[in-house]
Amino acid sequence: MIEEMYIRGVQVNYYFVCKTKLWLFSHNVTMENESDAVRLGKLIHRSVFDRDRKEVRIGPIAIDIVKRGDTIEIREVKKSRSFERASYYQLLYYLYYLSRFGIKAVGKLSFPTQNRNMEVILDGERVKEIEKILEDIPRILEDKMPDPSYKAHCRKCAYFEFCFT
Repeated sequence: MIEEMYIRGVQVNYYFVCKTKLWLFSHNVTMENESDAVRLGKLIHRSVFDRDRKEVRIGPIAIDIVKRGDTIEIREVKKSRSFERASYYQLLYYLYYLSRFGIKAVGKLSFPTQNRNMEVILDGERVKEIEKILEDIPRILEDKMPDPSYKAHCRKCAYFEFCFT
């Protein structure tokens, strides 16, 4: 199977959030278990979508909710829109991954605390974008750890002390 098929959805997300976080996470430096923000996100996820919760793991991806009807819908649940672009591409990667096995689906990003949903569709242009990202991630991981670059969201990051103390 091709190399990109082993990339996890969270890695695509971190590609947009922070290259240092992507590198650390991918080299098994996991700090999310200590994060209150991560715990809150999991609580929101369970409490809002408990009846629909149908998490499905396929290889390296974990889809939050799968609904089957006339069209297969996969849903990714996030606690806020803070990293909407990262979440969008994570879901786009899931659609791409499924398409590699001949599964056509539509995606929906859910932000329950804002009562907002966003539809995500995989088209030809998005396939090219995802493929470029999937080529770039292994290049980042092969290299030495990228230097941390402070951004406003860093203070809430589980890796903050690792990067900035």
